[in-house]
Amino acid sequence: MSVLAPAAPTASVQADGVQELSGDTAGARAARSLLRAAQRARKRFERAEVRRFTGRTRRRRTAWILGVGSILLAFTLIIGAAYSPLMALRTIEVVGTSRIPAGEVSAALSEELGTPLPLIDSNLIKRELSQFALIQSYATESRPPGTLVVRIVERVPVGVLAGPTGFNLVDAAGVVIETTPERTAGYPLIDAPEGITSAGFKAAAAVLAALPESIRTQLDAVAAVSTDDVTLSLLGGERVVWGSPEKSEYKAIVLAALLIGHPAGTVNEYDVSSPDSAVLR
Repeated sequence: MSVLAPAAPTASVQADGVQELSGDTAGARAARSLLRAAQRARKRFERAEVRRFTGRTRRRRTAWILGVGSILLAFTLIIGAAYSPLMALRTIEVVGTSRIPAGEVSAALSEELGTPLPLIDSNLIKRELSQFALIQSYATESRPPGTLVVRIVERVPVGVLAGPTGFNLVDAAGVVIETTPERTAGYPLIDAPEGITSAGFKAAAAVLAALPESIRTQLDAVAAVSTDDVTLSLLGGERVVWGSPEKSEYKAIVLAALLIGHPAGTVNEYDVSSPDSAVLR
């Protein structure tokens, strides 16, 4: 029995050792669990911080995307509406005509009726309107939902040219506005021996275009062989030496004043070729 007595303390030591080992394992597990929890908490914190710092950027991006999307949507709707039958040409409104019948202009452009306003052929309009000799210029305006406004500027007649078939009423460019067997009243006869392409005609036409109506209605004729020798004849036979078309507006003012102070019939000739020193004869 003296041999077996020491065995008890050995078992006790071994048992204590097992208990100590079990305690260490539980502590390690708890530590690892706490570490993982701390790591997860840190990750959550970092993600929250990233979201907080990038929130403004994300809001800007979202606002930008929404803005661009709205613009694209609006643009798409506008384009769709513009090219839809709702925007088809139904009415042609002609403005500014007096000699040209507005109905004829509308009829010439009727081929475009039913065409969406953005698709109206400007070349076709130009081709059709160029057939009207009285049109000097024009402008078009689309007026949604279905109206095209055509603004016409007609040629302004300045005088009459004698022709083989009658008298041609012409504008300052020499374009024939109308031809009549008798001379059109109220317009002077233009004497340009070398025709409408000559320097004399261009000078005479430029002078006539600059004259006010009060003087133009008193004219009987205008003659010019060259650029510097324009001469006007009044209805009473009085002669006006004009010279070149330069300073025509100023010369017209001087002539108007002379006609008031020295009416036609009291002098034979008004010389305004040098308007600062006009001469009466």
